Amino acid sequence: MSIHVETDGPIDVVDVTDQVAADVSGIASGVCTVFVNHTTAAVSINEAEPRLIEDIAQFVETLAAPDGWAHDELDGNADAHLRTSLLGRSVSIPVRDGELALGTWQSILLIECDGPRDRSLSVTVVPSA
Repeated sequence: MSIHVETDGPIDVVDVTDQVAADVSGIASGVCTVFVNHTTAAVSINEAEPRLIEDIAQFVETLAAPDGWAHDELDGNADAHLRTSLLGRSVSIPVRDGELALGTWQSILLIECDGPRDRSLSVTVVPSA
């Protein structure tokens, strides 16, 4: 399954929990893996509270200086690649009774580091035997 997301800014945090949850309905139990199919975007699990979303974006911006990297000679986005290398490309979430078994305040967040862009996430659900 695939989810498509349009990001709005150079660094953007988008809650994709509802889209992922729709992909697991009908699965009694198992594991859902969400993988971002890009080298300048990441995926994480955290709270989707608006002020924390702002804090995450601000923190991500501080992870790498915006220029001075060798890769910048090609396309000027080395900082985005470096940020997402630290943040990660996938998360795995248990599925129980057809729902994501996330904690009370947990949400699945796409973290854009080189936007705005159209992004895709691969969602794979492996049912329990």
